[in-house]
Amino acid sequence: MIGKIAWKNTWFKPLNTTLSIILLTASVAIITVLILLQKQFEEQFNKNMNNVDLVLGAKGSPLQLVLSAVYQIDAPPGNISYQQAQQWMNHPFVETAIPLAYGDNYMGYKIVGTTADYISKFEGKLSSGQFNTNDFEVVIGATIASKLDLKIGAKFHGSHGDAEGEVHEEHDYTVVGVLEPTGQLIDNVIVTSVASVWHMHDHEHHHHEEVPTETVDTITDNTHHHEDDHEHSHDHEHHVEDDKELTAVLLKLKNNMAKITWQRMIPQNTDMQAASPILEINRLFSLFGVGLQAMQYLAYGIMAISGISIFVALYNTLKERKYEFALLRIHGASKTQMLSMILIESLFLCFVGYIFGMILGRVGLYFISISSQEEFKIIFNPFEFVWDKELLLLFVTIMVGCLAALLPAWKAYSLNISKTLAHAE
Repeated sequence: MIGKIAWKNTWFKPLNTTLSIILLTASVAIITVLILLQKQFEEQFNKNMNNVDLVLGAKGSPLQLVLSAVYQIDAPPGNISYQQAQQWMNHPFVETAIPLAYGDNYMGYKIVGTTADYISKFEGKLSSGQFNTNDFEVVIGATIASKLDLKIGAKFHGSHGDAEGEVHEEHDYTVVGVLEPTGQLIDNVIVTSVASVWHMHDHEHHHHEEVPTETVDTITDNTHHHEDDHEHSHDHEHHVEDDKELTAVLLKLKNNMAKITWQRMIPQNTDMQAASPILEINRLFSLFGVGLQAMQYLAYGIMAISGISIFVALYNTLKERKYEFALLRIHGASKTQMLSMILIESLFLCFVGYIFGMILGRVGLYFISISSQEEFKIIFNPFEFVWDKELLLLFVTIMVGCLAALLPAWKAYSLNISKTLAHAE
């Protein structure tokens, strides 16, 4: 009975009720988006950072180097000498060294020259086909295969740079493998060999000067050959390698001290730098954190305004319908029931606003995901629930409703029936 009356009272002034719900919906939606964005953003960045202690690359902004090499977001600061990088890649302190060679893209998706370790880093598994073994063979991520409808055996030409540029028509890339979805960066990357990238750009700069494929296949091999009958071929190989470049190298180190000292040693003794993904991403998160905190303050400010709106609506309703409340008391309604009725009205508004806010927030995250996938190749899941924070948000929303209803509910509880009816017209 009290619930039905509270429901009708809620819509006694539909415009006030609608305004309160809209304000609550907006605040809950903003906070929901921020909760999901922060959690998934950090998770994806940490996943992509796995097994990478340092990034070896050209001198410049260390954050730019990390974003370009680890997350494929920014343009790299430059290239580094393959010969110089190999000295550090073959160091005893290095557990794994994954070379990266950029330069081309296909339909906005970056073509990365690297080794099989790059796919293993993301725990990538084939859904069809095989891993690339020859030059100009590629393995593509699940998202690329789905969006561009590429299948095993498909051929395409890469374009120069990170965007639509000059098309390399002299060589075809052939799809030999498609990876299973991982929800990570590898879903949006085209993987080929380092030699393929070198061959492609040798055509531009060196008129098809041939690069021995075995040079890249043994890119981290520290073995030396001394046979006299191979001296000439090795001299030629080292001569060819002299002008070869990499974009970056992802290093996993065995020695913890090297993780710290190499960041100072490498830029002091070479033309390269060694950037720590952990340090740079923590700095990035600290910058983002200021903006996210400001938006949270804004959202809670809107929630406070919605609480004031609920208070005004309930208070005005009580003033305008106090005679009806007095009649309810005469017909047997207790003081506690009157207090409960006001609280139920407020909690109803809060609950509706919370549900609508949760839905609107996820719809907003869906559109953010579409935009970020096209621009940064980052996908967000709008259907994920962060139960601890979202339940806390529900508790805060209910508390706002209770505080807004506190004074009107007390007025209803302490309503003087005789005085109210005596002044009735």
